[in-house]
Amino acid sequence: MHPVISLKTAKFDTSRERPNPINPIAGESILYWLRENVFQTKYQCTEPDYEDWGWYMDVSYHGRTYMVGGIAFDEDCDDAGLVIEWLVQIDKERSIKEKLLGQEKIDADDPFVQEIFQALQAEDSFADVEWG
Repeated sequence: MHPVISLKTAKFDTSRERPNPINPIAGESILYWLRENVFQTKYQCTEPDYEDWGWYMDVSYHGRTYMVGGIAFDEDCDDAGLVIEWLVQIDKERSIKEKLLGQEKIDADDPFVQEIFQALQAEDSFADVEWG
């Protein structure tokens, strides 16, 4: 199971996000926030990009690659200033050998996951930051 963190915030205006041409799901804003406030000064990361389930970016963290996904549940509101629920999902890239041997699994205790969770909890404009 991949760690999923949920939160609520009115910080982002999803109507200003680039459209996801595969599926009209917002999520880019939370990834840019993470990129600018958590990753950019410490880790290499890609620009957020879209997928059929939402948005994602890859982050290099101490020799490992993680995929961080973001989704906003705003289908009923396109107005700025409304509280929206967001999900941040984290996946850790593992080799076939690691998968076969059950090594390097990701869980809530993973240092990268903890860093994201703590950064989200520390942001005053985010509420109800919890494991999904």
